[in-house]
Amino acid sequence: MTSIRRQLLLALLSVITLTTLLGALATYRTARDEANAMFDYQLRQLALSFRDQVFQGGRPHDFTIDGDAQDFSIQVWRPDGTRLYLSHPRNELPDRTPLGFATIDTGHGRWRVFGMQQHGQTIQVAQPMHSRDELALAAALRTVAPFLLMLPVLGVLIWVVVGRGLRPLDAVARAVSTRTAVALDPLPENRVPSEVVPLVRALNELLDRLQHALQAQREFTADAAHELRTPLAALSLQVQLAERAPDAAARAEAFGELKGGLQRATHSVQQLLTLARQEPGSGERATSAVHLGDLVATVIAAQLALAEAKRIDLGATPGTDNDVIRGDQEALRILITNLVGNAIRYTPAGGRVDVTVGDDDGVFIEVSDSGPGIPAADRQRVFDRFYRRAQSEEAGSGLGLAIVKTIAERHQATVRLGEARLGGLCARVQFDRSASATNSSTPPTRTSF
Repeated sequence: MTSIRRQLLLALLSVITLTTLLGALATYRTARDEANAMFDYQLRQLALSFRDQVFQGGRPHDFTIDGDAQDFSIQVWRPDGTRLYLSHPRNELPDRTPLGFATIDTGHGRWRVFGMQQHGQTIQVAQPMHSRDELALAAALRTVAPFLLMLPVLGVLIWVVVGRGLRPLDAVARAVSTRTAVALDPLPENRVPSEVVPLVRALNELLDRLQHALQAQREFTADAAHELRTPLAALSLQVQLAERAPDAAARAEAFGELKGGLQRATHSVQQLLTLARQEPGSGERATSAVHLGDLVATVIAAQLALAEAKRIDLGATPGTDNDVIRGDQEALRILITNLVGNAIRYTPAGGRVDVTVGDDDGVFIEVSDSGPGIPAADRQRVFDRFYRRAQSEEAGSGLGLAIVKTIAERHQATVRLGEARLGGLCARVQFDRSASATNSSTPPTRTSF
C-alpha cells in the first residue's frame, strides 16, 4: 500500500540531495576559479623572485624552495637556449615557453605555465592542474559534507513534520469509523485544513446520500410490511371460510374469493419487487438507445386484451426516428406499462385511451383517458407509496405511479398530471432535451389497435 508519508519523505530528501549536489558543483567551480586566480598570482610572484638571482653551477645563489612549493617546476634559460636552472626534472615540460600565462597539455596531464624575460634570461614557472583541482574539490567537499551528514537528521525531521501534517486525515478517518447505519451525522468542517475540506465535503455528500437511501429502505420495509399484513390476513380468513363451507356452492364461492385475494397479493408483491429494483442504489444498469415509439407499440400490444375486455378504444401515435432517448429499456417498459395499465383500469367500459409520443422541448410520452380523472388536490399525493384515493373502486396496490415517478427520476424526466382533452386524466412524462437523440416537429397521427 502506498504511503503518502513515505512518498513525501523520499521526494523531499531527493530534492534536498539534488539541491546539495548542485550546490556542491557550483561551489567546486567557484573554488576552482578562485584557486586558479590564487595560483596564477603565486606563479607570477615566484617567477619575479628569480629575476635578480645569480646562477652558478646551475643553481641560484642564496635561493631555496620550501616544501609547500614542491609542486612547482622552475626553469631558467639563457638567451641562446642553454638551461641555467631546473628545480625538478620534468621531462613532459617543453624546453621553451610562451610569455605570460598558458595552459599546456602534456602526455602526463595539463600544466599551468607562466613565462617572463628578465635581463636576457627566460624564466618559466609551471604547476600541474591536478593540484589545483584537488584543492578546489577539497574545498567543495568541506562545504557540502555537513549537509550530507545532516540528511539522516533531515529525514527524521521530515518524517515527524509530515506525520503531524497528516494528522487531520487520521482525524477524518476516525470520525468516519464512528459513523453507523443509524448515526450518519455529517463530519465537522471546522478546524480542518483547507486541503482536507474538499474530502470532508465529499464524504458528507456521500453520507447524506447513504442516509437518504437507508431511510428510503426503512420506509419501504415498513410500508411493505404494513401493506402486506392486510391481504395476508384476508387470505388466512378466506382459507378458514373455505374450510368451513357447508356445501359445494359456498366452498366454490370461498375459493373464488381466495383466488382473487391471491391475485391481488401477487400483484402487490410484484409491484413491491419492481419498486425495490428501481430504487436508487439498487445497482447500476446498462443504458442503450431506446426507440420510445416501438416500446409503446410493444406495451399496447401486451395490454390490448385487457382493453378489449372492457371495450376500450386503445390507440397510439406511430413512432418516428426522432423519439430515441438513452436509457434503461426494461425500466421504461415498466413505466409505460404502469401508465397504460392504470388508464385502462380506471377508464369505464366503452371509453378511450390515447398514447402519444412526441417532441416538445425534449421527447415526451403522454397517456390520456376518458376516465374520471384525479382532482387537482390529489395529483401530488398519488405519487406516494400505497396511496389510494378513497373514492376509487378499482383494486390496486397504490404503487403504480410511485414506480413511474422513480423510473422517471432515474432518467432525469418529470411526470405531470393534468386534465385530458378526452375528459379524464392526462399523464405526461417529459424527458430532458439532452436525453433526446434527435428533434422533430412532425405532427403525430393516431393509430388504433
